[in-house]
Amino acid sequence: MAKRPALAEASVTITVPFHDVDMMTYAWHGHYVKYFEIARCELLNKIDYNYLQMHDSGYMWPVIDMRIQYVRPAKFGMDVIVKASLVEYENRLRIDFLITDAETGLKLTKAYTCQVAVDMATQEMCFVSPAILAQKLGLEQ
Repeated sequence: MAKRPALAEASVTITVPFHDVDMMTYAWHGHYVKYFEIARCELLNKIDYNYLQMHDSGYMWPVIDMRIQYVRPAKFGMDVIVKASLVEYENRLRIDFLITDAETGLKLTKAYTCQVAVDMATQEMCFVSPAILAQKLGLEQ
């Protein structure tokens, strides 16, 4: 399957802290989700539609699916680059993630998350993303 072009991207550099590693000095697998969230927040800030702005627009965007593939481990003290790429927006927000070793460029982990809009007033899931998202992406005609 062809790689989807990104509508928006953002990257952050994280130094794997001691409190995130196991006794083997590798980042515990559950902490990768936190790294994705940090990059996702950077991406949402970049498109000017962060979680507070989502709330103010009347929508929440819960994660409904997440897939992670661990390729190589991140270790204590390692600088990693976490890249978030928005690749779908029409019916859901799909963000692809890539974690690489900042020093070598080696791929460590790849993942994606899917989020859907939920109207906060009705608690109903939206089957089409609200117009505000297309506006923020500069895609509205």
